[in-house]
Amino acid sequence: MAPLSNDMILDIFRCLSVKDLSRFKCVSKFWCSWIEDQNFIKLHLSYSLKTNTNRSLILRHRRYEIFSVNYDSPKTTRRLEQLEQNKNIQILGSCNGLLAVEEQNGRILLWNPSTRKCQVLPSAKIVFSPPPAFYSCSTYSGFGYDPVSDDYKLVLIVQLLGTYEEYLHSEAKVYSLRSNSWRTIKGFCFYFISERQLGVVANNVLHLLAFKIPESSKRSSVDLDVFAYKNPETSYKHLVGFDLWSEELSLVELPDFCLDGEANVDVKALGGYLCLTATHRDMFVSGDLWIMKEYGVKESWVKLISTTQLDFLPGSPFVVPLAFSKNGNKVLFHKKSCKGDMDRDSLVWYDLGSERVEKVGIEGLPLAYDVYLYVESLVPLNDNVPRKYSRPIALEPREKRMADLEARKKRISTSKSRFVNNSWRKAYFYGKR
Repeated sequence: MAPLSNDMILDIFRCLSVKDLSRFKCVSKFWCSWIEDQNFIKLHLSYSLKTNTNRSLILRHRRYEIFSVNYDSPKTTRRLEQLEQNKNIQILGSCNGLLAVEEQNGRILLWNPSTRKCQVLPSAKIVFSPPPAFYSCSTYSGFGYDPVSDDYKLVLIVQLLGTYEEYLHSEAKVYSLRSNSWRTIKGFCFYFISERQLGVVANNVLHLLAFKIPESSKRSSVDLDVFAYKNPETSYKHLVGFDLWSEELSLVELPDFCLDGEANVDVKALGGYLCLTATHRDMFVSGDLWIMKEYGVKESWVKLISTTQLDFLPGSPFVVPLAFSKNGNKVLFHKKSCKGDMDRDSLVWYDLGSERVEKVGIEGLPLAYDVYLYVESLVPLNDNVPRKYSRPIALEPREKRMADLEARKKRISTSKSRFVNNSWRKAYFYGKR
Protein backbone atom coordinates (compact mmCIF):
# COMPACT_ATOMS: atom_id res chain seq x y z
CA MET A 1 0.00 0.00 0.00
CA ALA A 2 1.43 3.37 -1.05
CA PRO A 3 1.97 5.91 1.75
CA LEU A 4 -0.37 8.86 1.99
CA SER A 5 0.76 12.10 0.41
CA ASN A 6 1.14 15.25 2.46
CA ASP A 7 -1.96 16.75 0.80
CA MET A 8 -4.05 13.74 1.78
CA ILE A 9 -2.78 13.88 5.37
CA LEU A 10 -3.61 17.59 5.47
CA ASP A 11 -7.17 16.91 4.28
CA ILE A 12 -7.56 14.34 7.04
CA PHE A 13 -6.01 16.52 9.75
CA ARG A 14 -8.23 19.52 9.10
CA CYS A 15 -11.34 17.38 9.73
CA LEU A 16 -10.18 16.11 13.13
CA SER A 17 -10.99 17.42 16.58
CA VAL A 18 -8.50 19.38 18.67
CA LYS A 19 -8.29 16.45 21.09
CA ASP A 20 -7.19 14.06 18.32
CA LEU A 21 -4.71 16.54 16.87
CA SER A 22 -3.16 17.12 20.29
CA ARG A 23 -2.57 13.37 20.62
CA PHE A 24 -1.10 13.11 17.10
CA LYS A 25 1.55 15.70 17.99
CA CYS A 26 3.32 12.91 19.88
CA VAL A 27 3.71 10.77 16.75
CA SER A 28 6.67 12.66 15.29
CA LYS A 29 8.41 16.01 15.31
CA PHE A 30 7.24 16.57 11.75
CA TRP A 31 3.57 16.07 12.66
CA CYS A 32 3.99 18.25 15.75
CA SER A 33 5.52 21.13 13.79
CA TRP A 34 2.81 20.74 11.14
CA ILE A 35 -0.07 20.84 13.63
CA GLU A 36 1.45 23.84 15.44
CA ASP A 37 1.99 25.76 12.18
CA GLN A 38 -0.03 28.99 12.01
CA ASN A 39 -1.26 28.25 8.48
CA PHE A 40 -2.63 24.86 9.53
CA ILE A 41 -4.26 26.35 12.64
CA LYS A 42 -6.12 28.85 10.44
CA LEU A 43 -7.01 26.12 7.92
CA HIS A 44 -8.43 23.89 10.67
CA LEU A 45 -10.46 26.74 12.17
CA SER A 46 -11.74 27.85 8.75
CA TYR A 47 -12.88 24.31 7.95
CA SER A 48 -14.68 24.01 11.31
CA LEU A 49 -16.49 27.31 10.80
CA LYS A 50 -17.40 26.56 7.18
CA THR A 51 -18.71 23.04 7.84
CA ASN A 52 -20.20 23.79 11.29
CA THR A 53 -18.10 21.07 12.92
CA ASN A 54 -16.20 20.96 16.22
CA ARG A 55 -18.91 23.18 17.68
CA SER A 56 -20.14 23.12 21.24
CA LEU A 57 -22.04 25.18 23.79
CA ILE A 58 -20.37 26.56 26.90
CA LEU A 59 -22.72 26.56 29.89
CA ARG A 60 -21.79 28.59 32.97
CA HIS A 61 -23.48 27.81 36.29
CA ARG A 62 -23.00 29.65 39.58
CA ARG A 63 -20.07 31.60 38.15
CA TYR A 64 -17.55 28.78 38.74
CA GLU A 65 -19.05 25.66 37.18
CA ILE A 66 -18.52 25.45 33.41
CA PHE A 67 -19.92 22.70 31.21
CA SER A 68 -19.54 21.85 27.54
CA VAL A 69 -22.38 20.41 25.44
CA ASN A 70 -21.92 18.98 21.95
CA TYR A 71 -23.66 21.34 19.54
CA ASP A 72 -24.77 18.81 16.91
CA SER A 73 -26.00 16.24 19.40
CA PRO A 74 -26.79 18.07 22.66
CA LYS A 75 -27.58 15.05 24.80
CA THR A 76 -24.84 14.87 27.42
CA THR A 77 -22.68 17.41 29.22
CA ARG A 78 -18.96 17.48 30.02
CA ARG A 79 -17.54 19.56 32.83
CA LEU A 80 -14.57 21.61 31.68
CA GLU A 81 -11.29 21.58 33.55
CA GLN A 82 -11.04 25.17 34.73
CA LEU A 83 -7.99 27.31 35.29
CA GLU A 84 -8.52 27.18 39.05
CA GLN A 85 -11.15 25.11 40.80
CA ASN A 86 -14.09 26.99 42.38
CA LYS A 87 -12.81 30.25 40.91
CA ASN A 88 -15.57 32.81 40.45
CA ILE A 89 -15.44 34.00 36.81
CA GLN A 90 -17.52 36.03 34.39
CA ILE A 91 -17.35 35.25 30.65
CA LEU A 92 -16.86 38.45 28.63
CA GLY A 93 -17.00 36.88 25.17
CA SER A 94 -16.23 33.88 22.97
CA CYS A 95 -14.48 33.86 19.58
CA ASN A 96 -12.69 31.19 17.51
CA GLY A 97 -12.05 28.90 20.46
CA LEU A 98 -10.89 31.63 22.85
CA LEU A 99 -12.85 32.78 25.89
CA ALA A 100 -12.35 36.17 27.50
CA VAL A 101 -13.02 35.75 31.22
CA GLU A 102 -12.88 38.04 34.24
CA GLU A 103 -12.16 36.83 37.74
CA GLN A 104 -13.78 38.20 40.86
CA ASN A 105 -10.68 40.23 41.72
CA GLY A 106 -10.89 42.03 38.34
CA ARG A 107 -8.11 40.09 36.62
CA ILE A 108 -8.91 39.39 32.93
CA LEU A 109 -7.64 36.37 31.02
CA LEU A 110 -7.87 34.87 27.55
CA TRP A 111 -8.41 31.11 27.77
CA ASN A 112 -8.44 28.32 25.19
CA PRO A 113 -10.22 25.41 26.95
CA SER A 114 -9.35 23.01 24.10
CA THR A 115 -5.57 23.46 24.46
CA ARG A 116 -5.75 24.43 28.17
CA LYS A 117 -3.66 27.52 27.52
CA CYS A 118 -4.35 30.92 29.02
CA GLN A 119 -2.88 34.41 29.11
CA VAL A 120 -3.30 37.09 31.76
CA LEU A 121 -4.05 40.52 30.30
CA PRO A 122 -2.45 43.72 31.60
CA SER A 123 -4.57 45.79 33.94
CA ALA A 124 -7.30 47.90 32.32
CA LYS A 125 -8.33 50.04 35.26
CA ILE A 126 -10.63 52.91 34.30
CA VAL A 127 -10.55 55.87 36.69
CA PHE A 128 -13.18 58.60 36.58
CA SER A 129 -12.35 62.09 37.78
CA PRO A 130 -14.02 63.28 39.86
CA PRO A 131 -16.24 60.30 40.78
CA PRO A 132 -19.34 60.88 42.93
CA ALA A 133 -19.34 59.86 46.57
CA PHE A 134 -21.99 57.21 45.94
CA TYR A 135 -22.38 55.55 42.58
CA SER A 136 -23.23 52.33 40.77
CA CYS A 137 -20.89 50.86 38.16
CA SER A 138 -21.92 48.81 35.11
CA THR A 139 -19.60 46.98 32.71
CA TYR A 140 -20.20 46.09 29.07
CA SER A 141 -17.89 43.96 26.95
CA GLY A 142 -17.32 42.35 23.57
CA PHE A 143 -14.68 40.02 22.15
CA GLY A 144 -13.94 39.37 18.48
CA TYR A 145 -11.41 38.75 15.73
CA ASP A 146 -10.19 41.15 13.06
CA PRO A 147 -8.99 39.18 9.97
CA VAL A 148 -7.38 42.26 8.40
CA SER A 149 -4.82 42.70 11.17
CA ASP A 150 -5.02 39.03 12.26
CA ASP A 151 -5.70 40.21 15.80
CA TYR A 152 -8.09 39.37 18.63
CA LYS A 153 -9.59 42.35 20.42
CA LEU A 154 -11.51 42.78 23.66
CA VAL A 155 -13.62 45.89 24.24
CA LEU A 156 -14.53 47.03 27.77
CA ILE A 157 -16.98 49.83 28.49
CA VAL A 158 -17.55 51.08 32.04
CA GLN A 159 -20.48 53.33 32.88
CA LEU A 160 -20.75 55.20 36.16
CA LEU A 161 -24.06 56.45 37.54
CA GLY A 162 -24.42 58.55 40.68
CA THR A 163 -26.80 57.29 43.34
CA TYR A 164 -28.91 60.43 43.05
CA GLU A 165 -28.67 60.36 39.24
CA GLU A 166 -26.65 63.57 39.15
CA TYR A 167 -23.67 61.93 37.44
CA LEU A 168 -23.45 59.71 34.37
CA HIS A 169 -20.25 58.99 32.51
CA SER A 170 -18.92 56.29 30.17
CA GLU A 171 -15.42 55.31 29.14
CA ALA A 172 -14.28 52.58 26.73
CA LYS A 173 -11.01 50.72 26.14
CA VAL A 174 -9.90 48.12 23.60
CA TYR A 175 -7.28 45.41 24.14
CA SER A 176 -5.18 44.03 21.29
CA LEU A 177 -3.73 40.52 21.67
CA ARG A 178 -1.06 41.27 19.05
CA SER A 179 0.31 44.29 20.93
CA ASN A 180 -0.74 43.00 24.38
CA SER A 181 -1.89 46.47 25.38
CA TRP A 182 -4.99 48.61 26.00
CA ARG A 183 -6.05 51.79 24.20
CA THR A 184 -8.79 54.28 25.06
CA ILE A 185 -11.64 54.72 22.55
CA LYS A 186 -12.07 58.44 22.05
CA GLY A 187 -15.33 60.15 21.27
CA PHE A 188 -17.51 57.59 23.03
CA CYS A 189 -20.83 59.37 23.61
CA PHE A 190 -23.30 56.53 24.02
CA TYR A 191 -25.02 55.38 27.19
CA PHE A 192 -26.49 52.06 28.24
CA ILE A 193 -29.51 51.36 30.38
CA SER A 194 -29.23 47.63 31.10
CA GLU A 195 -27.07 46.50 34.00
CA ARG A 196 -24.72 44.34 31.96
CA GLN A 197 -24.58 43.62 28.24
CA LEU A 198 -22.39 41.44 26.03
CA GLY A 199 -21.53 42.86 22.64
CA VAL A 200 -22.40 40.91 19.49
CA VAL A 201 -19.85 40.44 16.70
CA ALA A 202 -21.08 40.24 13.09
CA ASN A 203 -19.17 41.17 9.94
CA ASN A 204 -16.08 41.90 12.09
CA VAL A 205 -18.00 44.66 13.89
CA LEU A 206 -18.94 44.66 17.58
CA HIS A 207 -22.55 45.74 18.18
CA LEU A 208 -24.27 47.16 21.25
CA LEU A 209 -27.70 48.71 21.75
CA ALA A 210 -27.32 52.17 23.26
CA PHE A 211 -28.92 55.57 23.65
CA LYS A 212 -27.50 58.86 22.46
CA ILE A 213 -28.58 62.31 23.59
CA PRO A 214 -29.64 64.63 20.70
CA GLU A 215 -26.99 67.29 20.15
CA SER A 216 -29.60 69.92 19.23
CA SER A 217 -31.04 69.96 22.72
CA LYS A 218 -30.34 73.08 24.76
CA ARG A 219 -30.51 71.35 28.13
CA SER A 220 -27.39 70.90 30.20
CA SER A 221 -25.35 67.73 29.81
CA VAL A 222 -26.22 66.55 33.32
CA ASP A 223 -29.94 67.07 32.74
CA LEU A 224 -29.71 65.20 29.44
CA ASP A 225 -27.87 62.28 31.03
CA VAL A 226 -30.48 61.93 33.75
CA PHE A 227 -33.30 62.40 31.22
CA ALA A 228 -31.97 59.55 29.07
CA TYR A 229 -31.59 57.30 32.07
CA LYS A 230 -35.10 57.93 33.38
CA ASN A 231 -36.81 57.94 29.96
CA PRO A 232 -35.02 55.49 27.64
CA GLU A 233 -38.11 55.02 25.49
CA THR A 234 -38.21 58.71 24.56
CA SER A 235 -34.51 59.11 23.80
CA TYR A 236 -33.00 57.98 20.52
CA LYS A 237 -32.35 54.25 20.36
CA HIS A 238 -29.23 53.25 18.40
CA LEU A 239 -27.39 50.14 17.32
CA VAL A 240 -23.75 51.13 17.79
CA GLY A 241 -21.08 49.34 15.76
CA PHE A 242 -17.40 49.28 16.74
CA ASP A 243 -15.19 48.25 13.80
CA LEU A 244 -12.51 45.91 15.14
CA TRP A 245 -10.06 46.94 12.41
CA SER A 246 -10.37 50.72 12.28
CA GLU A 247 -11.52 50.95 15.94
CA GLU A 248 -14.10 53.56 14.93
CA LEU A 249 -17.73 53.88 16.00
CA SER A 250 -20.65 53.93 13.57
CA LEU A 251 -24.42 53.49 13.59
CA VAL A 252 -26.30 50.57 12.03
CA GLU A 253 -29.80 51.37 10.81
CA LEU A 254 -32.59 49.53 12.59
CA PRO A 255 -35.92 48.37 11.11
CA ASP A 256 -38.77 50.86 11.38
CA PHE A 257 -40.55 48.86 14.07
CA CYS A 258 -37.70 49.63 16.47
CA LEU A 259 -38.83 53.26 16.52
CA ASP A 260 -41.86 52.09 18.49
CA GLY A 261 -41.16 53.06 22.09
CA GLU A 262 -43.09 50.05 23.40
CA ALA A 263 -40.98 47.50 21.50
CA ASN A 264 -38.46 45.64 23.66
CA VAL A 265 -35.46 45.06 21.35
CA ASP A 266 -32.26 43.06 21.84
CA VAL A 267 -29.33 42.40 19.48
CA LYS A 268 -27.82 38.96 18.82
CA ALA A 269 -25.84 37.09 16.15
CA LEU A 270 -27.28 34.10 14.32
CA GLY A 271 -25.35 32.07 11.76
CA GLY A 272 -22.99 34.97 11.08
CA TYR A 273 -25.89 37.39 10.53
CA LEU A 274 -26.73 40.36 12.69
CA CYS A 275 -29.96 39.48 14.48
CA LEU A 276 -32.66 41.38 16.38
CA THR A 277 -35.27 39.96 18.74
CA ALA A 278 -38.31 42.02 19.72
CA THR A 279 -41.50 41.77 21.71
CA HIS A 280 -44.24 44.31 21.14
CA ARG A 281 -47.93 44.73 21.84
CA ASP A 282 -50.45 45.48 19.13
CA MET A 283 -53.75 43.69 19.67
CA PHE A 284 -51.82 40.97 21.50
CA VAL A 285 -48.25 40.29 22.59
CA SER A 286 -45.98 38.88 19.88
CA GLY A 287 -42.32 37.99 19.57
CA ASP A 288 -40.26 38.45 16.40
CA LEU A 289 -36.80 37.52 15.20
CA TRP A 290 -35.14 39.55 12.42
CA ILE A 291 -31.85 39.00 10.58
CA MET A 292 -29.87 41.41 8.38
CA LYS A 293 -29.19 39.54 5.13
CA GLU A 294 -26.81 42.19 3.73
CA TYR A 295 -24.78 43.94 6.38
CA GLY A 296 -25.29 47.70 6.58
CA VAL A 297 -28.37 47.73 4.31
CA LYS A 298 -31.52 48.70 6.18
CA GLU A 299 -33.80 47.21 3.51
CA SER A 300 -32.20 43.76 3.99
CA TRP A 301 -33.75 43.25 7.44
CA VAL A 302 -35.94 40.11 7.13
CA LYS A 303 -38.43 38.82 9.70
CA LEU A 304 -37.54 35.15 10.21
CA ILE A 305 -39.87 34.24 13.09
CA SER A 306 -43.08 35.76 14.40
CA THR A 307 -45.08 34.02 17.11
CA THR A 308 -47.73 34.76 19.73
CA GLN A 309 -46.95 31.74 21.94
CA LEU A 310 -46.74 33.28 25.39
CA ASP A 311 -44.33 30.59 26.62
CA PHE A 312 -42.08 31.14 23.60
CA LEU A 313 -41.47 34.78 22.68
CA PRO A 314 -38.06 35.26 20.95
CA GLY A 315 -37.92 38.92 21.97
CA SER A 316 -38.38 38.28 25.67
CA PRO A 317 -35.33 38.09 27.98
CA PHE A 318 -36.26 34.45 28.66
CA VAL A 319 -35.97 33.14 25.07
CA VAL A 320 -32.54 33.72 23.47
CA PRO A 321 -31.57 32.55 19.94
CA LEU A 322 -28.25 30.72 19.67
CA ALA A 323 -27.64 29.22 16.22
CA PHE A 324 -29.03 27.54 13.13
CA SER A 325 -29.06 23.79 12.70
CA LYS A 326 -26.70 22.25 10.10
CA ASN A 327 -29.38 22.22 7.40
CA GLY A 328 -30.62 25.69 8.34
CA ASN A 329 -34.22 24.54 8.89
CA LYS A 330 -34.20 25.01 12.66
CA VAL A 331 -33.05 27.60 15.19
CA LEU A 332 -31.66 26.61 18.59
CA PHE A 333 -32.91 28.71 21.53
CA HIS A 334 -31.96 28.94 25.19
CA LYS A 335 -35.22 29.06 27.14
CA LYS A 336 -34.63 30.49 30.59
CA SER A 337 -36.88 29.71 33.52
CA CYS A 338 -38.93 32.71 34.67
CA LYS A 339 -38.29 34.27 38.07
CA GLY A 340 -39.93 32.20 40.75
CA ASP A 341 -40.54 29.34 38.30
CA MET A 342 -39.31 25.94 39.46
CA ASP A 343 -38.75 24.76 35.87
CA ARG A 344 -35.24 24.24 34.63
CA ASP A 345 -33.52 26.19 31.90
CA SER A 346 -33.71 24.27 28.64
CA LEU A 347 -32.51 24.21 25.05
CA VAL A 348 -35.22 24.03 22.37
CA TRP A 349 -35.32 23.73 18.58
CA TYR A 350 -37.74 25.94 16.63
CA ASP A 351 -38.71 24.46 13.24
CA LEU A 352 -38.96 27.30 10.70
CA GLY A 353 -41.27 25.25 8.47
CA SER A 354 -43.76 23.71 10.88
CA GLU A 355 -43.28 26.43 13.56
CA ARG A 356 -43.10 23.72 16.20
CA VAL A 357 -41.01 23.97 19.34
CA GLU A 358 -39.12 20.83 20.40
CA LYS A 359 -37.36 20.54 23.72
CA VAL A 360 -33.88 18.98 23.74
CA GLY A 361 -33.34 16.44 26.48
CA ILE A 362 -29.91 16.86 28.09
CA GLU A 363 -28.62 14.90 31.04
CA GLY A 364 -26.64 16.40 33.88
CA LEU A 365 -27.63 20.06 33.42
CA PRO A 366 -28.01 22.42 36.39
CA LEU A 367 -31.25 24.30 37.06
CA ALA A 368 -30.07 27.57 35.55
CA TYR A 369 -27.14 28.58 33.37
CA ASP A 370 -25.80 31.04 30.80
CA VAL A 371 -24.97 29.81 27.28
CA TYR A 372 -22.13 30.84 24.94
CA LEU A 373 -21.31 29.51 21.47
CA TYR A 374 -17.90 27.88 21.18
CA VAL A 375 -15.84 26.28 18.41
CA GLU A 376 -12.85 24.10 19.28
CA SER A 377 -9.60 25.46 17.87
CA LEU A 378 -5.81 25.41 18.17
CA VAL A 379 -5.56 29.22 18.27
CA PRO A 380 -2.45 30.01 20.36
CA LEU A 381 -1.85 32.76 22.89
CA ASN A 382 1.25 34.85 23.51
CA ASP A 383 2.22 32.58 26.41
CA ASN A 384 3.00 29.90 23.82
CA VAL A 385 6.11 31.84 22.77
CA PRO A 386 9.35 30.10 24.01
CA ARG A 387 10.34 31.31 27.46
CA LYS A 388 13.69 32.76 26.35
CA TYR A 389 11.85 35.39 24.34
CA SER A 390 10.10 38.20 26.16
CA ARG A 391 7.82 38.89 23.21
CA PRO A 392 6.82 37.28 19.90
CA ILE A 393 9.44 37.45 17.14
CA ALA A 394 8.43 39.72 14.25
CA LEU A 395 10.14 39.71 10.86
CA GLU A 396 11.81 42.93 9.82
CA PRO A 397 10.89 44.51 6.46
CA ARG A 398 12.51 42.83 3.45
CA GLU A 399 14.70 45.86 2.64
CA LYS A 400 16.18 45.87 6.12
CA ARG A 401 16.75 42.09 6.05
CA MET A 402 18.57 42.35 2.69
CA ALA A 403 20.72 45.23 3.96
CA ASP A 404 21.64 43.21 7.08
CA LEU A 405 22.52 40.23 4.87
CA GLU A 406 24.84 42.34 2.67
CA ALA A 407 26.51 43.81 5.75
CA ARG A 408 27.03 40.28 7.13
CA LYS A 409 28.58 39.12 3.84
CA LYS A 410 30.92 42.11 3.92
CA ARG A 411 31.99 41.34 7.48
CA ILE A 412 32.69 37.70 6.55
CA SER A 413 34.70 38.77 3.49
CA THR A 414 36.75 41.20 5.58
CA SER A 415 37.40 38.50 8.19
CA LYS A 416 38.62 36.09 5.50
CA SER A 417 40.94 38.75 4.09
CA ARG A 418 42.41 39.46 7.51
CA PHE A 419 42.88 35.74 8.09
CA VAL A 420 44.77 35.33 4.78
CA ASN A 421 47.00 38.35 5.47
CA ASN A 422 47.82 37.15 8.97
CA SER A 423 48.66 33.67 7.67
CA TRP A 424 51.05 35.18 5.06
CA ARG A 425 52.82 37.33 7.69
CA LYS A 426 53.34 34.30 9.97
CA ALA A 427 54.76 32.27 7.08
CA TYR A 428 57.13 35.13 6.14
CA PHE A 429 58.56 35.55 9.64
CA TYR A 430 58.94 31.79 10.19
CA GLY A 431 60.69 31.30 6.83
CA LYS A 432 57.81 29.44 5.15
CA ARG A 433 57.31 31.71 2.19
